[in-house]
Amino acid sequence: MSQVPFQPTDNNNSATTDVTPVVALKELVARLHREQNKIQDLLSSLGFALRSFNNLNQFLELIPLMATRVTDADGSALFLYKPNGQVRLEQLHWQDSRQRKNIRKALETASSQITLLPNTAPISSATGMLDDQMHRYLGPDVQIFGTAILVKHTERGWLYVLSRDPEYSWTETRQKLVRLVADQTAVAIENDELAVELRKKERLDQELEIGAEIQRRLLPRQCPNIPGAILAARCKPANRVGGDYYDFIPTSHSQILPYDRIGQDSGRWGLVIGDVMGKGVPAGLIMTMMRGMLRGEVLHSNSPSGILQNLNRVMYADLENSHRFVTLFYSEYNPHKRILSYSNAAHNPPLWWHAATKSVTRLDTLGMLIGLDANSQYEDAQAQLEPGDIVIYYTDGLTDAAAASGDRFDEENFVAAFSAACRYCNGPEEIVDYLFTQVQQFIGAERQNNDDMTLVVLQIL
Repeated sequence: MSQVPFQPTDNNNSATTDVTPVVALKELVARLHREQNKIQDLLSSLGFALRSFNNLNQFLELIPLMATRVTDADGSALFLYKPNGQVRLEQLHWQDSRQRKNIRKALETASSQITLLPNTAPISSATGMLDDQMHRYLGPDVQIFGTAILVKHTERGWLYVLSRDPEYSWTETRQKLVRLVADQTAVAIENDELAVELRKKERLDQELEIGAEIQRRLLPRQCPNIPGAILAARCKPANRVGGDYYDFIPTSHSQILPYDRIGQDSGRWGLVIGDVMGKGVPAGLIMTMMRGMLRGEVLHSNSPSGILQNLNRVMYADLENSHRFVTLFYSEYNPHKRILSYSNAAHNPPLWWHAATKSVTRLDTLGMLIGLDANSQYEDAQAQLEPGDIVIYYTDGLTDAAAASGDRFDEENFVAAFSAACRYCNGPEEIVDYLFTQVQQFIGAERQNNDDMTLVVLQIL
């Protein structure tokens, strides 16, 4: 009986044929997992760098490296558009260090051929020019794929991946990954710009605070002691730096004394209130300039109208250049005769409460704004004050104060409130408190007035 010989080779071959696809599949899955983990690690590192780096340039150095790794390219280049219209190679990564220098030179030459003119050609056309220049200087062997870097919907640059592999393809996965890296780049650029703006704002806030402090120091720290009279004053700027102005000015050299000795001389005192058209720093600067000029002018012993006329001539050129004007009411009080001499340059006329008749009149003269006409003429007038009389100087921030409904406090309400204050308040300080309270209640306890408010109250004993 013949036996069939055993043939292990056939069985082994069959086994090998069955197992090989399974092993290959397992290896493919394992490789995909490794690639996925690598990509996740790279992107996590990029996110960590975005949160941690304070220096934008340090972060941008990582971008081409990350783009190269996640797309399995030979290299990557980051181009950014500069404010002067230039397209600049910001960062480059190239796997082969021997070729890096030549690649960089080719890319820098390509980008130098392009200049963007602001608000002219669309950015897309500039991108096409960049692609053409890169193909020209890199040669046909290098494949180029890029995606835009968008900051607030504005194109700020491009991120390119480069490959010498002729089989390299711009797959959907690679496109998504590079866009993700480009988006992280855009976030970093925007964060850096926001940080710069924040630092600018902080510096501006510091400068505004310094300006506000200087302005507070230029306003009178206290009211002078004038024989036979009591004064009170308050200025409440809408912003940290305001355009309202009030002052108490000694009219003779013998009265210019330290504040702790003010009032020992019984000469005439200049009482002035003004308002620079506008608010904020420009108005505050003009107010400061006007204060110095007015104080110097008062010492020349001119009449109130002469003082306003000279001040207008001196300030006209500066005010014309700044397109601003000043309303100003200047008065001088003689405590011996109880006479208030005054002249008005289109300011809100002060109100005069007559104690004897319980009535209110306005102190006004004809005169134009300071800075409107270099040849403006002003008028003089006088008021003979009696014991118990009260004069209030104010700016239009009080009468123009608006409630939530849009209604204005207006002059009629202000006169009525002033009359009530003169009847029932005990002294100028209480009058100031009462009027500010009335205006604040009118506009609303939680609302801020949008204009500076200033009051000066003079009461004759």
